[in-house]
Amino acid sequence: MEAEMLKRLYYQMLRIRVIEEKIADLYPEQKMRCPVHLCIGQEAIAVGVCANLSGSDYILSGHRSHGHYLAKGGNLKAMMAELYGKVTGSSQGKGGSMHLVDLSAGFLGAAPIVGSTIPIAVGVALGSVMRNDERVTVIFFGEAATEEGVFYETINFAVLKELPVIFVCENNLYSVYSPLSVRQPDGREIFRLVKGHGVESYQSDGNDVIEVCKLAEQAVRKARRGDGPTFLEFKTYRWREHCGPYYDNDLGYRTESEFQEWKRRCPIEMLKERLLGDGILCNQDINSMTRELKAEMNDAVMFAEESLFPEERLLMEHVYAP
Repeated sequence: MEAEMLKRLYYQMLRIRVIEEKIADLYPEQKMRCPVHLCIGQEAIAVGVCANLSGSDYILSGHRSHGHYLAKGGNLKAMMAELYGKVTGSSQGKGGSMHLVDLSAGFLGAAPIVGSTIPIAVGVALGSVMRNDERVTVIFFGEAATEEGVFYETINFAVLKELPVIFVCENNLYSVYSPLSVRQPDGREIFRLVKGHGVESYQSDGNDVIEVCKLAEQAVRKARRGDGPTFLEFKTYRWREHCGPYYDNDLGYRTESEFQEWKRRCPIEMLKERLLGDGILCNQDINSMTRELKAEMNDAVMFAEESLFPEERLLMEHVYAP
């Protein structure tokens, strides 16, 4: 992989990390009155996949969507304004963190109901085929969504119609506080289950952005050729609590040793070590990037705080299609 591409991947992951850590710092002020689901620790998947998409391609997401939105080119100021409930937000302040949307970036939306955007994404892909527009659609979801019946109905339809859609499963091992061991039979791998439905399926390290990028590139090329869907399962780990800005290891649903093991596999630090070792970046470059990103985030927060709340007359706008 070329040096410039590696630097872009690192920058985009670092950007998401800086932004979400700032959200975590500010959230206790209670100016953001919506729930937030942070993807700290999972940045490589959003960045690696979206690096292969064009601006006109589509993605959809679930409740943990900040990274997907930003990696696809979503507007940071609009995202922060949405978290603050302001009219300048991506959903006019009416949706909050879990209902981001930016049509200009091809981000068709996120929704918190587990698995709910999966059939929508396949419908979007069907629409692209009917319009013959050659767009690729990507749907991001957690492993718990594969326990919903609609997932398998949708997979079946996508295979049947050979749709240009990529299913990206971010397997962070937990559904809220429930590990895989209490939800699925021991030894069963999700990607193998999906493969049984006739879908080309892969499982890989979701903390290795280079590996994510390569698999996504292969899937995007296949979809663009009109050769049907691909399922990509990436093993990863969220650092923060399921919902909120804090750490919740004290609850006992996961061990401190497990958490520390995954933290040592930080996707940003792993790529950083490679870039430093290969002489592609130096510490001064990284410090400069960090300062730049913190300044960008501070500007976005200021924009959000200074923006107005939506007027009451906007309450029913965009609820129904015209």
